[in-house]
Amino acid sequence: MFSFLLLSLTSTYSQNIIQTTISDTTSNWKSKNTIGLDLSEISFLNWSAGGNSSISGLAKGNFIRIYKTQNVKWVNELIVRYGVNKQDGVEFRKTDDAFNLNSTFGYKRDTISNWYHSAKFSFNSQFTNGYAYPNIDNPISKPLAPAYIFLGVGAEYSNKKEKLNFYISPLTMKTTLVLDSYLANQGAFGVIKAEYDLNGELITKGKRSKMELGFLFTASNKRDVLKNITMDNKLSLYSDYINKFGNVDVDWQLQFDLIVNQYVKANIGTHLIYDDDIKTKKIIDGEQVTLGPKVQLKQLLGIGFVYSFI
Repeated sequence: MFSFLLLSLTSTYSQNIIQTTISDTTSNWKSKNTIGLDLSEISFLNWSAGGNSSISGLAKGNFIRIYKTQNVKWVNELIVRYGVNKQDGVEFRKTDDAFNLNSTFGYKRDTISNWYHSAKFSFNSQFTNGYAYPNIDNPISKPLAPAYIFLGVGAEYSNKKEKLNFYISPLTMKTTLVLDSYLANQGAFGVIKAEYDLNGELITKGKRSKMELGFLFTASNKRDVLKNITMDNKLSLYSDYINKFGNVDVDWQLQFDLIVNQYVKANIGTHLIYDDDIKTKKIIDGEQVTLGPKVQLKQLLGIGFVYSFI
């Protein structure tokens, strides 16, 4: 009888240990990491039609960390990209450069609703200097010049089944950093430029930051449009309440991924930006001239290797 009780207690205790261990090892955190390298090359030898040999490369990474319970969702994403191009007789030129950090924290009162009370933070900048080629003496952008910080509160709709997500914030603080004296003195990216006297002597240095308070709307939708073809659509709209309210900053990215297999993927995409504070620069008669704001458009086409891991 004593042996039977001891065996029963031991069995029950063992089950409790196993259940506790399983429960403890279950995490609310999920992660996904993706790194890739796109390459393109064209070469000519005695080609009668002419042409310049060139090679391009784009390294990219996407790192996601998600904490989720029944009522809480915290999504963190780091996006990095850097691309270069080399042609015969021309120096290496940058084709892409991005460092983006995004974090969204949401809370909902019940488990049925798709709406969250949310707070959003994002930081965007670049790794190296940017130029208006062929002028490589005067950079038009640098690391942290500019850098954009968004911080705000609002409501987020997240539908996992439809793979649809959008965020509405009536209160978002936008901070533009230009942490370079040369660009800040020019008044680049909307900061207050430097003041000079009639002899060209510096009176007041240019401001290195600019703060705005406005309305932010973001939306994203990622879905399979055809077999082995995925569409990723992202849109961001921002308007400042104080400075020209109704003048909207637009950031729209559309990309199609054509999946060959687990490790090879082709992609086609566009990236459109309009920001009234970003002035275009152009070389006229050998001199770099600052023009007004214009729509910025970039087209992407590449094929490369992709590796995903947890």
